[in-house]
Amino acid sequence: MDKVFIAPDGLPRCHWTGGAPEFVAYHDNEWGYPVADDMRLFEKLCLESFQSGLSWRTILAKRDNFRAAFAHFDFNKVAEFNAEEIETLLQNPGIVRHRGKIEAVINNAKRAQELVKQEGSLAAFFWRYEPNALDADQAQTLTTSEASIALAKALKKLGWKFVGPTTVYAFMQAMGLINDHVEDCICRERVDIQRKKFKRPQSSIES
Repeated sequence: MDKVFIAPDGLPRCHWTGGAPEFVAYHDNEWGYPVADDMRLFEKLCLESFQSGLSWRTILAKRDNFRAAFAHFDFNKVAEFNAEEIETLLQNPGIVRHRGKIEAVINNAKRAQELVKQEGSLAAFFWRYEPNALDADQAQTLTTSEASIALAKALKKLGWKFVGPTTVYAFMQAMGLINDHVEDCICRERVDIQRKKFKRPQSSIES
């Protein structure tokens, strides 16, 4: 049971939820459940890139500010951000004021538009990299994988920035491309059920 945290309700969850009170709700309601919505996928990949070198607690606390600053991660709107808007973002104390990461989000929004034209949706592209299921005893033992390395490489080839294998692996964990809840966590079975019901997105563009 050393891989779990016993929350105030007396139930076991992944050990990292003990790191901050707000982690429990995020873990129970979001982390690991499969996602097919393009804007949610784009948001998470952007937030993971902002997290690089920081803690998820910092990013989660600022998430509403990020959403307000980046048009709720509507990549069609973010792609139109100009130099003036970049300077405004750099003055925004509610987000992480890192020029390279801010510019990467705008760049990646443009790349997202291109990918949607190519694949029909971001979801169809990302879910193509869903790996084989991990055994429960392997949960949260990795920070990268063959699948995250392959997806990161594909994104970089398409011009995306700040999408290294570790960032991409965290994205895959959170968006349900793998079930990385530990064996005794109350959410592992819930996520398994959702993943079994989940209809994998397919490209809507005819080859």
